[in-house]
Formats: sequence, structure tokens, C-alpha cells
Amino acid sequence: MTNNLRNIKNVYFLGIGGIGMSALARYFKFSGRNVAGYDRTRTALTDALQAEGIDVHYEDDIRKIPSSWNPEETLAVFTPALPHDHGELTWFREKPIGLLKRAKVLGLVCNEKSCIAVAGTHGKTTVSTMTATILQKSEAGCGAFLGGISKNFGSNLLLPPENSPWIVAEADEFDRSFLHLEPQLALVTSLDADHLDIYGDKAKIQESFGKFISQIKPGGKLVVKKGVELDTQKTSAQVFTYSLKEDADFTTQNLHLSEEGGYYCFDLKSPDGIIAHCRLNYPGLVNVENAVAASALALLAGASADDIKNGLEDYQGVVRRFDVRYKSENQVYIDDYAHHPAELSAVINSLKALYPNRKITGIFQPHLYSRTRDFAAEFAASLDLLDEAVLVPLYPAREEPIPGVSSALIFEKMKTEKKFLVEKSEVPELLRERPTEIVITLGAGDIDGIANQITEVLKSKS
Repeated sequence: MTNNLRNIKNVYFLGIGGIGMSALARYFKFSGRNVAGYDRTRTALTDALQAEGIDVHYEDDIRKIPSSWNPEETLAVFTPALPHDHGELTWFREKPIGLLKRAKVLGLVCNEKSCIAVAGTHGKTTVSTMTATILQKSEAGCGAFLGGISKNFGSNLLLPPENSPWIVAEADEFDRSFLHLEPQLALVTSLDADHLDIYGDKAKIQESFGKFISQIKPGGKLVVKKGVELDTQKTSAQVFTYSLKEDADFTTQNLHLSEEGGYYCFDLKSPDGIIAHCRLNYPGLVNVENAVAASALALLAGASADDIKNGLEDYQGVVRRFDVRYKSENQVYIDDYAHHPAELSAVINSLKALYPNRKITGIFQPHLYSRTRDFAAEFAASLDLLDEAVLVPLYPAREEPIPGVSSALIFEKMKTEKKFLVEKSEVPELLRERPTEIVITLGAGDIDGIANQITEVLKSKS
């Protein structure tokens, strides 16, 4: 196994279509390496990689692995989502070729620079993308590995300028991936029970986050959302807090909806003073809180007050994160990646604040059998916040079925009378028949596959 990427000329990705894997693939391609890879499913993202000159195939077939690459100059990168008995993965295990997990490779790339790591069970993608959007145009500059497609950059990768020390990265707690990062600046947005299939209980999650913050480099800084249960004694870093409205090192003052509606304006309070008249041209209270977090990181990385204001105004969002897909006078459709009860509650409450007195219809696709089993009651309570709730069959992702676990488990615990349990294909017609005003699709699976159909239905009703 290699810990030195400088000698690597060829990189092969097992699971290249994943959001984190594809960002690394792009990084190595743009840095002059030969890049190829396998994925089980063809998607818009794998099509984009192929258009950028990366060879991608979709059959587990060792004959598709480039045979002309020198093993000593080759690295294979794999995702833990891949089955253990995968044919190509087994082939690489038996060869004298470096074989590393995605998280390890991300650490090798990021730890060479001053890494800004965004951790937390929710909000990582938005906060890291906002931070990169602010810093990109600042004097400091930055690169970024993002967990979603930034609408500003049209990519999940922002190449670092040669003169910039900073690289922004999502610090993913799944499979303890973030323990490969040694950041200069770190931020923790939240620490809820999740990935219990990996951790077992919340105490183990807290322990892992404690280890993560202990790895902040000497002289580094940590920003934590106020109220998060994290033992900051585990780090020697200087600790700051942030909040949407509570008293904290970084928070908002004079927070209000703009006169034309839809977007929020506020003054940003920081330890260095007030940055007045900030405007986030992206909807949702949850995103104002994310903006406070991103602004804190950017300021600590050397951004100016003007950089903060310009970056927040420029921010266009991330695909599938409070993603406004259609908007007319009487119909709005938003698509969101929320897949944990706390995320659902945050997004739905943001919608209620943004569109008071309007009917909100949510379509939720649960993600993972284990998460559905562990949080069925909490999911039901979050979905009860909706005026009308639609559940579709769960998305299994990497998991095998668990007896007795399905979307019906959540559905039966919901108290609202306006609830429907239907096939995903039946959703557009259901929306056509029902009165709608604000519609949101929710989930980390493939629920966005019906986004275009939903958009057409709502257009016909506008």
C-alpha cells in the first residue's frame, strides 16, 4: 500500500460514480494522471466523467481494467459500499498494486495542505459548499472536495489554486472516514444518532467525533454549533461556537425576510465585530444557520467582511439541497436530500417559516432498512409536521432487507390523517389529483428520479 501519491501515474476507482469518489477521480485526472473506473450504474455523473475523458465501465469484469499500467505507478481506490466479494476488488487485493479506501486517499490529498474539514451528521455538504463559494473569490482562495454538485462550480470539485493553502473537505462520519483527516480548521454542525449499523449507539458516535477533533493540527481552530454534545476537552484547538439566533461567537442579528420575500437578510456577529446587511440569496432558515457556520470558517481562514457578503449573495446552492426545481405564483417544488428525522424536521420547519399559511405536501423515500428500523417513530413525528405526507417504498442502498422493516413501519406510526403510502411511479398522478401549493421530495435514494414528472404536473396546475 502506498502513502506517497507523488509516484502515482495511474488511478483506478472501484465505485467511481459515487459523489466522493468522482471528486477524487476528477482531481487526479486534472492533475495529469491516467484515470479509469468501474461503477454498477450509469448516471448523469458517470456520463459527465466520461465527457471529461475518464474511461468508465459498468460490468464487474477484470478484463476492463487497463492492462498497460505499471503496477508500481498505479493506485486503486475503493468505496466501502462495494460488496466484499466484488470481482475487481478481489483481483486488486491479489496484485502488487496499492489499494486504499476513498477516505484514506482524501486524507492523503487534504493533509498536505491546510484542510478546512466540515463534520456533522447533517449540513456538511451545504456548509462546505458555502465556505468554498466565499473563499474561492477571496485573496486566500481554496480548493474543495464536495459531497454534492455545487451550482456555482457545476461540479463537486474545486481545483485549488497553486498559491492557496486551503482545501475544503467534507468530514464524513460514515465508516469513521473522517479520522483520516488532520485539519487546520474544523467545524461540527450536529451530532445526532445515525449510522447505527456502523456505530451501534450514540456514545460511540460521540467518541468518534472526539477522536476527530483531537486530530486538529497544532494552532488550529474548531467551530461547534451551540448545544452540540461534544467534549471539546478532546482538542487543543481554539474553540468557537455558532448559532442561528442564540448568543454565540458567530450568530445573526436583525434576521428578517427580505421585502420581496423568499430570502433572508441579517447582520453577522463575529468575535471581530458586526458584518452588517448580509443577504443570503438562497431560501430556508436552515440555510441561514449553515451560512453562519460557513462564514465563521471563511473568516477564520482570512476572508474579509466583503468576501463574506459577496459569497453569500453569490451562493446558488447544491443540487438536491433545498433545491428549488419549479416556482410559479401558486406552485413551488423543492427537492431535498434529507434522510434523517432531524434533517426532515429542519427542512419542513424552514418551509413553514418561508411559506406560512400555505399547504406543504412532502414525498419521502426512506433510506436504508437499518435507519428506518432505528428511527421509525422519529421519522413519523417529523412527517407529521407536513400538511400532507406521501411515503414511497424505501431505498435499500447497500443493505439487504430486514424482516418486518419497510416504509409501512413509519406510515403506521404517523398521526396525521392526510397520509398516503404509494409506489414511487404513482406519485405524479397522486399530485395531479390532489390540491397542491408547496411540494417537496425528501430522501437520499433515487426519489429525484421523478423530479421532472412532478415539475410537469405542477406546471399544468399553474
